[in-house]
Amino acid sequence: MFENLSNKLSKILLKIRNYGRLTEKNIKDTLNEIYINLLESDVALEVIKDLINKIKKEAIGKKINNNFTPGQEFIKLIHENLIKLMDSSNKNINIATQPPAIILFVGLQGVGKTTSVVKLAYFLKKKYKKKILVASTDIYRPAAIQQLKILAQSVKINFFNIDSDISPLEIAKKAFYYAKKNFYDVLIIDTAGRLHINDKMMEEIKNISNLLCPIETFFVIDAMTGQDSINSAKKFNELLSITGIFLTKTDSDTRGGAVLSVKYIIKKPIKFIGNGEKINNIAIFSPEIIASKILGMSSELTIIENIKNKIDLKKNKELIEKLKNKNKLSLQDFLEQLEQIKKIGNKNITFLLKKMQINNIYSTHPMMNILNIDNSTINNLKTIMNSMTNLERKNVDIINYSRKKRISLGSGVSIFKINAILKQYHQMMLVTKKMKKNNNINKIIKYVKNFFNLKH
Repeated sequence: MFENLSNKLSKILLKIRNYGRLTEKNIKDTLNEIYINLLESDVALEVIKDLINKIKKEAIGKKINNNFTPGQEFIKLIHENLIKLMDSSNKNINIATQPPAIILFVGLQGVGKTTSVVKLAYFLKKKYKKKILVASTDIYRPAAIQQLKILAQSVKINFFNIDSDISPLEIAKKAFYYAKKNFYDVLIIDTAGRLHINDKMMEEIKNISNLLCPIETFFVIDAMTGQDSINSAKKFNELLSITGIFLTKTDSDTRGGAVLSVKYIIKKPIKFIGNGEKINNIAIFSPEIIASKILGMSSELTIIENIKNKIDLKKNKELIEKLKNKNKLSLQDFLEQLEQIKKIGNKNITFLLKKMQINNIYSTHPMMNILNIDNSTINNLKTIMNSMTNLERKNVDIINYSRKKRISLGSGVSIFKINAILKQYHQMMLVTKKMKKNNNINKIIKYVKNFFNLKH
């Protein structure tokens, strides 16, 4: 999704990225190009106008952050406004109610409701350890009920069986009482696809909603359908009070205009996206990720998320404070950093340093030795530290040949390997001194504070 739009916007923004000065003319020219490309991507006209006007208003006369060029600041501004366009304060799923929490899925036919029901059931079961029951009221589409049953059973989600031909309203009623009697945490109801112009079908879904009083009503939108789905969402919302959007087929080659339009127009949050055919291909909607993807920054964001998931923020915060206030770090500090480097990976660290614009000090041979570590180095360091005194761990400079010999005998690690590890430690200290001299410590503190949302 957004591949075509992303490619076009990347070319537009490449021209302005390195501008030394933003003028009303180059801002206007850039926004005009963005306007056209968003229109071609099937974004609603009212959404485009509002977005462009907000960016233009904020961009002209804006004070530039010292960490960015004017062009970079402008791209950052576009990114922030795209996030605001899609973001919502009420984007979490609500299941905080007396069991069973009822979730109703509605939408047009063929948008992927049935698969989405099972995806959400699987997500809630895995993430929140909830006992889930799914049921289908779609008596119109051939094998619709059987499809839900097969999908649910494939991931060990309980399915409400129907014994005889009964109305959708009766199915809903029986499923509710069954869920309540058997102590289910969540009941998810799949409904038949229907056009908003079909009064009889719309009355049916309204009656089901009135009967069940669902805590969440998800309108399922196919990312490929464009503005037609937005118009349908408006009608469904008037009738049912939709609480959230479930966006499907986001892995398809589509213009994706619905994503940028739906929240703005019906004032309801996008809560989940289906990003593949498998049952586990479900994700909580992230406006930051979508905005970055639109602007051609998705590869960078993937690396950033990978780092944020792996990095120990608390330990890094403590280390940064030590770097700021001390001339030396202990071997324990060194060990923790080697473990962090190994966990995060050389490629991700190189990217992070580049984003901080201090990678030039790491391009030297000594630092590359530190980055290219393996498990044996970490294991050997742990072993020799167990054979050291507390004083030796805190002050490496006192470790002479006789101490090394004693440590080697106690740990079973050769003096040659001990020397190699201590050399890496001294290389780290050399880099630390260079960072402090060039005031890069403060840059790291500022960057980590902003990037990882740490408070110092």
